[in-house]
Amino acid sequence: MNTAETQRLAVYKRKFTTLRQGGTPYGKAPHKPVFLLTLLELIEQQHITENRIGITPELVATFKENFALLVDTAHTDDFTQPFFYLKNEGFWLLSPKAGATIDSHIKSVQVLSDRLDYACFTDDLYRLLTTDMPRQILKNALLDTYFPTRKAEFIQVKQAGRSYVQDLETYLLNERTVAYQTTLQPTTDDEETRFVRGGLFKRLVPKVYDFTCAISGMKVIAVGGSSLVEACHIVPISISGDDRVTNGIALCPTLHTAFDRGMIGVDDQFRVIVSPLLTDNIASPYNLRQFHGQPLRLPVGAVHYPNREGFDWHLKERFRA
Repeated sequence: MNTAETQRLAVYKRKFTTLRQGGTPYGKAPHKPVFLLTLLELIEQQHITENRIGITPELVATFKENFALLVDTAHTDDFTQPFFYLKNEGFWLLSPKAGATIDSHIKSVQVLSDRLDYACFTDDLYRLLTTDMPRQILKNALLDTYFPTRKAEFIQVKQAGRSYVQDLETYLLNERTVAYQTTLQPTTDDEETRFVRGGLFKRLVPKVYDFTCAISGMKVIAVGGSSLVEACHIVPISISGDDRVTNGIALCPTLHTAFDRGMIGVDDQFRVIVSPLLTDNIASPYNLRQFHGQPLRLPVGAVHYPNREGFDWHLKERFRA
């Protein structure tokens, strides 16, 4: 590093080790240093690759995991708290979507995500964080200042190469449980965990179907990697509480809507059924009746197959027979 970079690093090291922490009955709030360590980790792992940071399942889940590993007091792992209040440190900026505001602490991670366009570090700090040595110096400074007694165990767990996100993906994919488990459990039920699980469900279901609509066979992937295929719950999450891929099916938007509204269903042989009550223009290339009796395109690997009992529930409770 040159002299100017060394000086900037010293400035940010001082800022990182003198964070303003609110007082609580359990001592100073640990949320900001945990959040910063989480951001540094995701930059190192290249989950964050640009200085426009959104609220992703990986960000929320890694924060919650790090909080469980580092904090031994009765504080709650409120992700939205440091995401908002870190802006008071002068190096973290929040940019809301057009027409939205983020003028106060929003306690719901979903509402915050809906209003946020992106967050970012100041440019000079982000440049430091994308360089290995300065990032490691700042990481050690955070651990030594705020979590000295948990540092060794934290590093040991991270070096093991497993994470809560990976374990949760394994659970949602209905695959064999891995040996390593964090203190967080896949069945934990709070709003932030539901946000993480929901985000992973939306990502994993299209993936196991190879980004292909299970009914129409449509597969369209944009240059940036986004797909038109969506993850559709077979039994709504509000009823089943089940966001494993076996309670999902990959469908294009039109067929997703048709399934949710009971215009189409799936029988116990994984064949499409079109409602006899549906008025459909069979001359249109987009008619639904063309799919009647057609077998689903299933995922590779029976462990990911959709749940027959879920389709049975859908036929009884949603399908227009």
